[in-house]
Amino acid sequence: MSHNKRDELIRNALKVFYRNGFNATGMDKIAKETGVSKTSIYKHFRTKDDLILAVLRQRDADFRNWLFRRMEDLGSTPEEQLIAMFDALEEWFNAGGFQGCMFIKASAEFQNKDDAINRQSYAHKQLLADHFKRLAASAGFRDPHDLARRFLILKEGAIVIAAMSHDPAPAAEAKRIAHQILDSEPRTS
Repeated sequence: MSHNKRDELIRNALKVFYRNGFNATGMDKIAKETGVSKTSIYKHFRTKDDLILAVLRQRDADFRNWLFRRMEDLGSTPEEQLIAMFDALEEWFNAGGFQGCMFIKASAEFQNKDDAINRQSYAHKQLLADHFKRLAASAGFRDPHDLARRFLILKEGAIVIAAMSHDPAPAAEAKRIAHQILDSEPRTS
């Protein structure tokens, strides 16, 4: 299987896992829905967990690139970009096929803290928090780490409630809370 075919397999497997979950999706289903034989799949991925990790890495790159680009498009300053995250989330919630966060799902299915899938899922959240921290520091907030953590929690809560309620409203509600947080947050100068 060429590198392009491998990438295509990962992208197609991502769709199958996102729609059906990880444990409920066997390799037979992956082979059937991607059109790639199990033999070919196992030439690139020793185990289903290896495929899941590749899928999570792809989703991480795709999601962060999309989210950070939308935040930059929607906000001209670091502070505006932090707020714009919730507008980007609302776009995602309103897009067809929204079914929540793949990383939350993965960590729910692979709950052991030492599991590579659980660690990969948390690493995604840490990369998001690191970006929020950089923005908060650039915006002049006194404790960018704490602010980034609160924004991550607010973001994740909005995703979970939007997925459970099948309603995009949590993005706007989280945005209102984010404004309140920023308005009361001490600055360095």
